[in-house]
Amino acid sequence: MKRILIVTLSIASVFALDAQNARKYVNEFMHIGVGARQFGMGKAGVASVRDVYSCYWNPASLGYIKDNLQVGFMHNFYFQNIANMDYLALTAKGKKQNGFGLSMLRFGVDGILNTMDLIQNGEVDYNRVTQFNAVDYCFAGSYGEKRRLIRNYNYELSWGTSAKFIHRKVGEFASAWGFGMDAAVGLHDVKGKWGFSVVGRDITSTFNNWSFHFTNRQKDVLYLTGNTIPESSLEIALPRFCTGGFYRYTHENWILQGEANLDLTTDGKRNTLLKTGLISADLRLGAEGGIRNEEKGFELLFRAGIYNFQKEIRQNGKSGYTFQPTAGVGIVYNNLHLDYALAGFGAGGTGLYSNIISLHLGINKTAR
Repeated sequence: MKRILIVTLSIASVFALDAQNARKYVNEFMHIGVGARQFGMGKAGVASVRDVYSCYWNPASLGYIKDNLQVGFMHNFYFQNIANMDYLALTAKGKKQNGFGLSMLRFGVDGILNTMDLIQNGEVDYNRVTQFNAVDYCFAGSYGEKRRLIRNYNYELSWGTSAKFIHRKVGEFASAWGFGMDAAVGLHDVKGKWGFSVVGRDITSTFNNWSFHFTNRQKDVLYLTGNTIPESSLEIALPRFCTGGFYRYTHENWILQGEANLDLTTDGKRNTLLKTGLISADLRLGAEGGIRNEEKGFELLFRAGIYNFQKEIRQNGKSGYTFQPTAGVGIVYNNLHLDYALAGFGAGGTGLYSNIISLHLGINKTAR
């Protein structure tokens, strides 16, 4: 199903950037999440991520990647394909317990109807209806490493950073360029049983410089239909922080792991589980469990999670909290990981499912 947008009624409101540069919900496409494993666990993946998806979730975990090279890809059929989200990343293992990563994220709504020229001189001509795409991109370079705090102690400290370049484009009408940085630290057990991490996103604040390209006729249409004509301006995304911890239990061929994350925003009160006038926090809980065969390099994992706690007014007039449930499954065979997740169902859902498929492959040198 494609979203049909009447440009003359909506395009100005989409880009109503005012003089107050720091605003809520800036670059929200960057916070949807990537990777079917993390989606299946209620988007709780900051502390336990150990693969190519670290470029997004936690650059400090790049030092834990064991493969010489890893390549990963995700496609998210967002809200039953109303929008599409793609993620592509490549990581390389360093020689000093460090790692490097390059990643690209694309979020787009394609085939939006442009009815700006539908009516001319009082005549309706559907042949003048065209289409355009609203597309957001993020290109990132990441680095991370780990070190033992004290020799012979089973604790490791990890840290990392990412530099992000953002490009947003809405047909021929508007475009923006932006830049920002993330940073992360973590404390982990060397055996991988538990870990804690803190990730600061947009710690420098992320700047988007918007420019608009309406013709004089298009401006007249917007004015006559009661829309505000947007002006070029600077938009700033304030820092946000995600902290989390995980614990992993293994017994013979069985695996069980749980993780909890707290996503903190600093742009004012939001409809989340915890909120103040300045800071809001969304709780994310996830678990995965399954079986493995180390000799054959095989794992079968099942996942479940909840997130997006919101307070709503029910039909009886009383308020209560809803949440978003997720579920997923993963298969591992040697260096190939294939994952699937389903979101957008159950209490608190929108009725529009999101299907997420992701994979990553480890590439290593062969011994001669």
